[in-house]
Amino acid sequence: MAEKRYESKDLVVLDGLDAVRLRPGMYIGTTSSRGFHHILWEIVDNAIDEISNGFGDTIIITLNEDGSATVEDNGRGIPVDIHPTLKKSGVEVVYTTLHAGGKFNNENYKFSGGLHGVGASVTNALSRWCKVIVNKGGKQYFIEFHSYEDEKGKIHSGVPVTPLKEIGKTDKTGTKVTFLPDDRVFGKQEFVYDTIIKRARELAFLNKGLRITVNDERTGEENHFHYEGGIKDFVSYLVEGKNSLFKNPLYISAESKIVDLEVSFVSTDSYTENTFSYVNNIPTTEGGMHEIGFKTAFTKVFNDYARANNFLKDKEPNLLGEDFREGLVTVINVKMSNVQFEGQTKTKLGNPEARTEVEALATQELTKLLADKKNATYAEIIIDKAKQAAKVRLAAKKAKEFARAKNSAENFNLVGKLASCTSRDKSKCELFIVEGDSAGGSAKQGRDRRFQAILPLRGKPLNAEKKRVDQVLANEEIRTIISALDTGFGEDFDLSTLRYNKIIILSDADVDGFHIRAILCTFFYRYMRQLITEGHIFVGLPPLYKVYKKDYEKYVYSDAELADAVTSAGKGYMIQRYKGLGEMNPEQLWETTMDPANRTLIQVTIEDAAEAERMITTLMGDNIDERKAYINEHANFDRVDTFMRDYKNI
Repeated sequence: MAEKRYESKDLVVLDGLDAVRLRPGMYIGTTSSRGFHHILWEIVDNAIDEISNGFGDTIIITLNEDGSATVEDNGRGIPVDIHPTLKKSGVEVVYTTLHAGGKFNNENYKFSGGLHGVGASVTNALSRWCKVIVNKGGKQYFIEFHSYEDEKGKIHSGVPVTPLKEIGKTDKTGTKVTFLPDDRVFGKQEFVYDTIIKRARELAFLNKGLRITVNDERTGEENHFHYEGGIKDFVSYLVEGKNSLFKNPLYISAESKIVDLEVSFVSTDSYTENTFSYVNNIPTTEGGMHEIGFKTAFTKVFNDYARANNFLKDKEPNLLGEDFREGLVTVINVKMSNVQFEGQTKTKLGNPEARTEVEALATQELTKLLADKKNATYAEIIIDKAKQAAKVRLAAKKAKEFARAKNSAENFNLVGKLASCTSRDKSKCELFIVEGDSAGGSAKQGRDRRFQAILPLRGKPLNAEKKRVDQVLANEEIRTIISALDTGFGEDFDLSTLRYNKIIILSDADVDGFHIRAILCTFFYRYMRQLITEGHIFVGLPPLYKVYKKDYEKYVYSDAELADAVTSAGKGYMIQRYKGLGEMNPEQLWETTMDPANRTLIQVTIEDAAEAERMITTLMGDNIDERKAYINEHANFDRVDTFMRDYKNI
């Protein structure tokens, strides 16, 4: 076979923003709901960067009836003068040129969440149209961009309709951006109001004094957020529903030439730590150097204090960081220049100097905090709780060793329960955690044993939200799951040893089934969170009904689909309501719920870590009144279609 010539003429050069349109995932991660909202956050983040650096104090987000969104701020306004080399206005440069912006040095922005210079231009590239109004120097300017398809079918992204033009006088300053996400990229999607107000609230907490408003012109809803207490108010918000051991959250702040640091924390009577960290207003859900620096300082300062005040005797070993942080809810808010986020999604801080700086500043300020006599009671609460946690940790260590011991685990936990798959290719293997022996038996018979393993649960697992780690590990169903996954648990969790790429929770379509889902998701969230953040946890969606007659059969997964199925069936149909998985024979279970070609899976994700924490506390914690109030407001057990609407089928 002759070798195909590969020459310079074969190289494709993409003009302008075409690269974004061709590979949107490289810039926004995904074109699902997360990516759809990402292009809004790119514009909001630009406004936040202005305010974080001392320019302006107000942001207004409006969701318009035509599906577009508007973001308006009272910052300085994007530069409108002509760029010296590109010969275009600053606004046109920002919205049409990748890697262009004022954040590549520290002269205009000391702190910024957007350092790649692609935010505004990516939003423009992935929109049908984008309109920008700039108020600056007493004048108002306007420019509009369109993404259009030419006669050859080629789409030209974010092209200026006309150059920037002056349209009037004004006494305001700032930028107003309105854009319509392109359905040729995202399909039929719309902005979710609840998603946006959660992020808006978070931004208001992180930027003390910021006023941020979210208007939904589609429904008339409106929310205003403004917190003079900043992250102290954030911590108070996060512990609503928990039993706080402090009257008010504690707070420290300090700055150096490299880092501005503020931290607030409070101790609760729960058994897990919750740390929420941010860098330049970006949630660092995977942590990073700033978290390590603070936690190192916290452990050292409290151990030193415990020894100096005889809470620890000379012969007693130091307490571990995890002991001190048990039940602690902490918000770490860092601002720094030259940020090195790991990846465009910005979930982990990689700057080594951040660890050193944060550790030094936190050590200094925590020492001052504990030296203040009025904080002695708070210090004693944390140390006493840590000493109890250390005792439990030693007991849990024995339980973990038991759960991790392969022979013991298999002999005690898995024999007669886990039906393994034959494949050793972990990337293709799936584990179904199935409610009940009856459904488990059908699943074992109906599965594809080459890549599908079945683990029936013979009772409800323990609610991990309400129990100590040693109590959780004493639960046989929990130990069975840990043994089957082979990842370890808690601090010892190791994702690299996971046996299955997909872990699928399969429970009945009733209240008990939903409760089991909630219990299992709570356990994974508290003790194996990386399974969720790395996309390994799914919920299998079984059918609610079968509509059938002699020549017609259709499985129905929501009440909304039922009417259509009945109409299609015509006269003489029958309806079977599936209340439990055990009502289906192996063939039906395979066809409707387990066959990768036909099934519907819901991927469990954490879009907002702070809101996820509040939700777990509300639904699975001890505050019964708050849980009842939430259920009365939101729950609708008779309709599944509303539940399905917010998730993409996998």
